[in-house]
Amino acid sequence: MTSSPKIPAIDPVKLDRLAEVAIKIGLQLQPGQDLLITAPLAAVPLVRRITEHAYKAGAGLVTSLYSDEEATLMRYRNAPHDSFDRATSWLYEGMAKAFSANTARLAVAGDNPMLLSSEDPEKVSRANRAQSRAYQPALEKITNFEINWNIVSYPNPSWAKQVFPDQDPEVAVTMLADAIFAASRVDLDDPVSAWRDHNAALHKRTKWLNARTFSALHFKGPGTDLTVGLADEHEWHGGASVAKNGITCNPNIPTEEVFTTPHALRVDGHVSSTKPLSHQGTLIENIKVRFEGGKIVEAKATRGEEVFNKVLGTDEGARRLGEVALVPHSSPISASGLLFFNTLFDENAASHIALGQCYSKCFVNGGELSPDEVSARGGNKSLIHIDWMIGSGEIDVDGINKDGTAIPVMRKGEWV
Repeated sequence: MTSSPKIPAIDPVKLDRLAEVAIKIGLQLQPGQDLLITAPLAAVPLVRRITEHAYKAGAGLVTSLYSDEEATLMRYRNAPHDSFDRATSWLYEGMAKAFSANTARLAVAGDNPMLLSSEDPEKVSRANRAQSRAYQPALEKITNFEINWNIVSYPNPSWAKQVFPDQDPEVAVTMLADAIFAASRVDLDDPVSAWRDHNAALHKRTKWLNARTFSALHFKGPGTDLTVGLADEHEWHGGASVAKNGITCNPNIPTEEVFTTPHALRVDGHVSSTKPLSHQGTLIENIKVRFEGGKIVEAKATRGEEVFNKVLGTDEGARRLGEVALVPHSSPISASGLLFFNTLFDENAASHIALGQCYSKCFVNGGELSPDEVSARGGNKSLIHIDWMIGSGEIDVDGINKDGTAIPVMRKGEWV
């Protein structure tokens, strides 16, 4: 007789709380509003809980789309050459149509971050480029904040094994679940109230930064001397924000950042990554880049350099910045000491920058600006938006006034 496989122990109470937070805080889903969920197959237990809470909140129709890691690998190992220049544009066009009709968007992250690490990087690059182009109509609805949207995570076993490689699979899942619950504040008795308090603290930071109207930020520390010019009439955001459809939502759970839009033409100096970047199955380590006039003119990495340079070649905007974010080194995710191999978590462990598309909401009256007006104020446009970490306990940040004087913002990775 063979023994039954062990079932990973994921606290059902906390899983239900995460689903409740996703609906009540992440989306603030409105009665009658439809919801589109995307998730890996392993996340079915969480998606079901989310679906239940969505209907309890009065959702009109909840639709779930699932990805399958095994099917993805089958493509890379068996599909014809031309397959990697194609993407399901019809699906993304449908998603864009749904968003235009005020459908809310919820993504459950949890795919194996190293799934494609052994596959042909040329195929991976081509497939990513095709998908980025096809996804653009839907992505623009999200980056322009036209709808309420949210991302939460589920401890997929293949992801858990990456984070805790020395643990048995079922133990790794339990440990990753606990880490997700802690970072998402659902290990507390009243996570909804805890999130309201956290949002208030983040808003206090954005209020201070917006009152200063800095023209640039200066990052200085080991391997980094970078001046990030800020877009004209930029605006800082963090925590809950009001989408163009009038609904207040928390796009990322967890979140510890306050962020704004850099000026695409006014970034100069050099910067080194402080954590690895996990991108489409490749771990990119020790990134070092040099900016001139807003553009990356030199890029190196000790691992994944080929993939990183292919990312930079996606389009003209891929070598320029679309976001700069400040995160204290003492954030709960940083304090955990874990590398999640997942940008949703790792970006909230350190200050970071993002290559590519900017968020139009990060401007004064951003919701009323046309794409041309966003561009005129310095906002970047690209098919990609990829965050990577540049903050640590050794990085200082100054705000630069229009007259060139400097105001301390962070010292040794902490708010002044």
